Amino acid sequence: MRTPLHARKNLFAAFSLITSATLFLTACGSGAGDSTGGTANAAAQSDEIPTKDVVSAIKKDEAAAKLLPSGARSLTLAVSVSGQPPGTSILDDGKTLAGQDVDFANAVAKVLGIKLTTEQASFEAILPALDSGKYDLGVGNFGVTDERRKTIDFVTYINDGQGFATRKDSDLSKVTDLRQLCGLNIATGAGTTFEATLEDSRHLCTDAGKKAYKVQTYSEQGAIWSSLQQGRSDVVMSTINGLRYAVARQEGVKFLNEFHRLDVGFAFKKGTKLAPAFRAAVNKLIADGTYDRILKKWGTTGSALTTSRISPPELKN
Repeated sequence: MRTPLHARKNLFAAFSLITSATLFLTACGSGAGDSTGGTANAAAQSDEIPTKDVVSAIKKDEAAAKLLPSGARSLTLAVSVSGQPPGTSILDDGKTLAGQDVDFANAVAKVLGIKLTTEQASFEAILPALDSGKYDLGVGNFGVTDERRKTIDFVTYINDGQGFATRKDSDLSKVTDLRQLCGLNIATGAGTTFEATLEDSRHLCTDAGKKAYKVQTYSEQGAIWSSLQQGRSDVVMSTINGLRYAVARQEGVKFLNEFHRLDVGFAFKKGTKLAPAFRAAVNKLIADGTYDRILKKWGTTGSALTTSRISPPELKN
């Protein structure tokens, strides 16, 4: 399962520059490190980030805006920066955020006629901070799970989910059962649904009399790919869209398969009164074609929803 030493050295040499670029991007974030639902691609350079404007022409929709609670005209949005499209990246000016989540947030704000004050935050910090009132909402490819729905309200806007990638020399071709990973080292982001899934299912290996897999979590996304490239991990678990993007731009790695689909949504404090307005805004974007234009911009049309919902049950494969 491991790449020979000379091959790992060649892989590392090929990836060293692009990995450092990703670490720079994530360092420009909160300073605490970012760990998003979307794995950061080491090759994410600003000139590869789509910049087509699909938002500025959007008009306010009075019917959706009327659903806002009184006084909700300016909201604080927390954004997790992954450094890899379709997740959020920072452009060359060092301050402008670009990504699918950002486009959806700005598009909804235009529909509702509200102002968003955007703050960068680490993935792990956003959901807990919603309850404290530090942020009004958060984006970061947050998958809607039954566990998260206990403390967070969601308004869905895309369908993504969990997948796997590995080195091309690996014997793995598809992961349909986590027991296939027994004895391996799995790299993933800290505080994500991937970490939770792996930790909750670790017993499957020991129950079967096999050596448990090891879960290696990272707060910097470039470190996830470095661990794979250097042979310190055997498999990466992350978002389907993020993995497809990363693998398409790196030599020596391959996308294995989709493992578990999840709806992704805007995250709010439990019991928020903002959800109906945001759902109406997303559905307005779907109806007028803006939604499809955003997905085409980021190459994620396979993740389209037909309608937005408020905190739907977790999808079961």
